[in-house]
Amino acid sequence: MKIIHFADLHLGVESYGRIDPASGLSSRFLDFLSSFDKLVDYALENRVDLVLFCGDAYKSRDPSQTQQREFAKRIKRLSESGVAVFLLVGNHDLPNSIGRATTTEIFNTLAVENVYVANHPGIQIIKTPNGIIQIAALPWLRRSKLLASEDAKNLNFDELNRKMQQKLTGIIKNMAEKLDPSLPAILAAHVWVSGSRIGSEESMTIGQEHVLLPGSTANPAFDYIALGHIHRHQVLSDDPPLVYAGSLEKLDFGDENDEKGFYLVDIRADKKTGKRQASYNFQPLNGRRFLTINVNIEPQDAEPTAKIIKEISRHNTTDAIIRLQISLSQESEGQILDVEIRNALKDAHYYAVTKDIKRQSRLRLGEHSAEEITPLAALKVYLEDKKFSKSYSKLLLKYGEELIKEKVSEE
Repeated sequence: MKIIHFADLHLGVESYGRIDPASGLSSRFLDFLSSFDKLVDYALENRVDLVLFCGDAYKSRDPSQTQQREFAKRIKRLSESGVAVFLLVGNHDLPNSIGRATTTEIFNTLAVENVYVANHPGIQIIKTPNGIIQIAALPWLRRSKLLASEDAKNLNFDELNRKMQQKLTGIIKNMAEKLDPSLPAILAAHVWVSGSRIGSEESMTIGQEHVLLPGSTANPAFDYIALGHIHRHQVLSDDPPLVYAGSLEKLDFGDENDEKGFYLVDIRADKKTGKRQASYNFQPLNGRRFLTINVNIEPQDAEPTAKIIKEISRHNTTDAIIRLQISLSQESEGQILDVEIRNALKDAHYYAVTKDIKRQSRLRLGEHSAEEITPLAALKVYLEDKKFSKSYSKLLLKYGEELIKEKVSEE
């Protein structure tokens, strides 16, 4: 049985994009759709039995009609080709208030053939071209849904999280006990498992979240545990496999060095013993590149712009999303030619230039700052600080006073 495991599509992320003139859509929206299309093509070309999506179809809980249409197009293409599709609800798929529909619930409402949606914990039996599989679903659950008022009464934040962990662990254990051991089984969960390495999801997370322990999640009753919510693909356990598929496309610079794609899972039974085993391989996708270029301009650099352009030329910037970070002194700032830098980055899909200017802190002149003291008094303090000879200081003060008077009279 061949299964594709992917998660965290986040359609609607349009940062670092521009409007595509042909479609009128954000170029970044098209990037995400392109990655999704590659996954669908792979599923059909390799005769996959099940596409398992582990949550967060959209960036927003209220996706636009266009985002919903494009997502549905690809789900329809899979379902009409006989591929079973399982959609788990993630935290970005939940509505703002209880009673409103989730973003993927429409597929259940329309009873779309071969498409299964999990809004609540439970076991779904799914028929595939190569047999039946059990999917134990653990969608993202609100704290208020899991904890009754008497459970949460007088508990602090850490105690509430521990209570949540106990509830979620109990749900997983309960589902595992109800499985038919003669059939393959997968736990599909949108959760944060401790020990996982995070990526771009850190910038999309509001507040602190409950975290499950790997031992609570990796129940041996399951042949494979498919996880969503963390955007960096990783394997937390091998027996049974406890796997985050990661996001399908890079969302921001938190994903710059991460490989994106999906997992191909193959569940087979040993011909002699009949024992099932799941193998899994990561299938990378070539999405939009993110690239950070750092340049440090020293005060002695005679041609800072040329140094920046030389550093840019060392990288392949074509069609990439570029973050150019320039560190320089206040004196060098006026020597930077922005036009030439923009021309050097013209082949990039998108670029942003930031300048970290090291400004000298203003000297306190006695009891006053430079803004509070008169020019003549400031000159006196400066000459005293430099410890010039009395005669030389007197001469400089004389000429300085004349220049100040001359400037004041002009104004």
